Amino acid sequence: MRTYLDFEHNIAELEGKISELRHMSNKGDMNIASELQKLEQKSIKLIEDTYKNLDDWQIVKVARHPDRPHLLDYVNEMITDFTPLSGDRKFSEDKALIAGFGRFRGRSVAIMGQEKGHDTDSRMLHNFGSARPEGYRKAQRIMDMAEKFEIPVISLVDTAGAYPGLGAEERGQAEAIATGIEKGLTIKTPFLSVVIGEGGSGGAIAIATADKVYMLQNSIYSVISPEGCSSILWRSADYSERAAKSLRMTAKDLLELGVIDGIIPEPLGGAQRNKKQTIQNVADKLEQDIIDLESIDKDKLVEMRAERFLRIGRN
Repeated sequence: MRTYLDFEHNIAELEGKISELRHMSNKGDMNIASELQKLEQKSIKLIEDTYKNLDDWQIVKVARHPDRPHLLDYVNEMITDFTPLSGDRKFSEDKALIAGFGRFRGRSVAIMGQEKGHDTDSRMLHNFGSARPEGYRKAQRIMDMAEKFEIPVISLVDTAGAYPGLGAEERGQAEAIATGIEKGLTIKTPFLSVVIGEGGSGGAIAIATADKVYMLQNSIYSVISPEGCSSILWRSADYSERAAKSLRMTAKDLLELGVIDGIIPEPLGGAQRNKKQTIQNVADKLEQDIIDLESIDKDKLVEMRAERFLRIGRN
């Protein structure tokens, strides 16, 4: 059953009518093919008009849509022979951040990212995609292995932020994020990153200091959530919509600011309406970039990567 966002009320109503007509048509009670076709065309137009005029707060809602494809959806669709690796060799396994090796369109790759889960049980299992220090240290271990064996790294970012609990802080959350950033900047192998949903603060950039950083069309990337920003600046979460606009956290804004390298288009109505096409769009972009980056000298690659991040904010 499809989940509709609050601004999709008219779409939900129209698609409900279409569903009813299809059911009647299947029963053979009347010839309604012509009316059904008109309503379907009207629905497509309504979705187009709605999604081309989304404001920043609506994009935040789409980025958090529970039906958007998550990390494991991408892994299952893009990667063959995936072998997940567990543990940071210091404390424990963190299921919020999944990492391992597999084959992507004929070549070996390391892939990692946050998994949010799709239902209550899986969300609890993966801690809603908020990783602890051991998750980020596991990511560093994977990057070290990828560099050793000269394997490209792909990271898919989808987190509201790193887990802020007491235990995480005691085990060095800030240090794990900082060293993750450093590791990403210095590995001598191609490194690509895509924000597929939410990219929240240090929890996102810890696995996103890549040669190329992309965002899906309706994803967000920011130093803080709109709710967190609103609570700090206005002492209330009631100003989240205003904060979302002020943060300039959409893909369009961040491309203009030079924070990301490109926007990967989503199917009509958002990634949640066609997961397979969304994943294919991401895979097509990654494949071409891996080919391009593999032709660059390793030391030059690291130099270019560092320069890429140093350029941010100069303009």
